[in-house]
Amino acid sequence: MPRVEGKIALITGAARGIGQAIAELLAKEGATVILSDINDVLGHEVEKKIAGKAEYLHLDVAREEEWKTVSEHIENKYGRLDIVINNAGITGFLETAGPHDPEMLDMASWHKVHATNLDGVALGCKYGIRLMKNAPRASIVNISSRSGLVGIPAAAAYAASKAAVRNHSKSVALYCAEKGYPIRCNSIHPGAILTPMWDAMLGEGAQREAAIKTISADVPLKVMGQAEDVAYAALYLASDESKYVTGIELNVDGGILAGSVASPSR
Repeated sequence: MPRVEGKIALITGAARGIGQAIAELLAKEGATVILSDINDVLGHEVEKKIAGKAEYLHLDVAREEEWKTVSEHIENKYGRLDIVINNAGITGFLETAGPHDPEMLDMASWHKVHATNLDGVALGCKYGIRLMKNAPRASIVNISSRSGLVGIPAAAAYAASKAAVRNHSKSVALYCAEKGYPIRCNSIHPGAILTPMWDAMLGEGAQREAAIKTISADVPLKVMGQAEDVAYAALYLASDESKYVTGIELNVDGGILAGSVASPSR
């Protein structure tokens, strides 16, 4: 039997990258997926690709009024939610003026990153809980980052927001347990996953290939991960296979956080 057969799932930031991979995998494994994003063109393309198992809704996760609209639609059409994947996020490098280092950081840029990465997750949990309380078994999966566990000097806002996602996931997990809600909450921490979010940092052509080679050399498994690697982790946490798992952080990083970045010399 498919691993999430009959479940209703909402995935934010589903128009590309990790969000798209999660949506496609959950649909393949039996879920009805509600895709959301601010890129409506790409979002509808993913909806068509999944064909019959998906619905696309516009959602800027930083805007609570849009969460209200989406949650009302879900309640009226589906009656409940079983899975929420809070994936939408930005680095801020392309979306804001910056800079993002601790000394010179631009506060408007800092707030923009946190509005999407942290407020968006908090709102996803808030409205998700309200729609999931009556589900037989439900799961919230928050996509954090390796950057939420270590410092990133050139991306202080991104790192701080992802660290907050990690901690908020634990608060949600404990809150739902205290209330007796059938809702688990966990976070995933991808690292060195080759997605469109890296494009601004990798460049193009030979520069891109060289950058990927350099990054891969610092990964214990010697390769950058793919979006599907994170999708399979999300599938496990979203499914009833993980019914006794809540409040954890699952690293999907090729072994980076298992030790130092550099491998020991021979």
